Amino acid sequence: MSSLSTRSLLLALATMLATAAPSSAGPFGDFAQKAYDATRRANAGVSDGDIGAALKEALAQGANNAITQLGRSDGFWQDTRFRIPLPKALTKADPLLRSFGAGPRLDELHLSMNRAAEAAVPVAADVFSGAIRQLSLKDVRAILDGPPDAATSFFRQATSTSLQAKFRPIVAGITAKAGLAQQYKAVLASAGPLATTLGAPDLDTWVTDRALNSLFLRVADEEKAIRENPAARSTELLKKVFAKS
Repeated sequence: MSSLSTRSLLLALATMLATAAPSSAGPFGDFAQKAYDATRRANAGVSDGDIGAALKEALAQGANNAITQLGRSDGFWQDTRFRIPLPKALTKADPLLRSFGAGPRLDELHLSMNRAAEAAVPVAADVFSGAIRQLSLKDVRAILDGPPDAATSFFRQATSTSLQAKFRPIVAGITAKAGLAQQYKAVLASAGPLATTLGAPDLDTWVTDRALNSLFLRVADEEKAIRENPAARSTELLKKVFAKS
């Protein structure tokens, strides 16, 4: 039997199995769906090289869009979905602080926290690029055939530690200029371990962690768009591969 006939037979069989066995039908149904997807890609002439290049292109596009949106003035501050809130200890003390005339300094601190996040995000570009360059074919297939957030999970796992190390000094440098931040940090330092017990987080860690969470949330938006929305596939290679995925 020719290679073409064999693949046609496999495609027909995989199609039948995938149609007959929903994804909830367990491992067999899952295998049938993946067999169908893989065979369909093969028949469409999508090579492993194309798949790898397209996924890396998609990751780079998504990361760049996320960084561009968040890493600009008001990228965090003007979007309530991403805006970093004050620590709960300060939120609870808000009325008291304002009654003593500290409202402007509280507002200054809140804004400076978000400005710090906006300033830190652009350094993620090099970190993300390095992670993308190191992708293996196995990683590529796991992401392409994985759950809807597989690419975002990859970024989170591969870059979080490095990003935290790069974000925190930038954040600390900016929050240090806010007078109330200095007082907050001084109070935490004097309280020692009691500060953690009372639920008062280190301010720079608070901002860094939430900046990273927002960045990955924004990357997830990009991943969803590329997987589900043909208009978000900006090149022919992306259209070719993701139309078959």
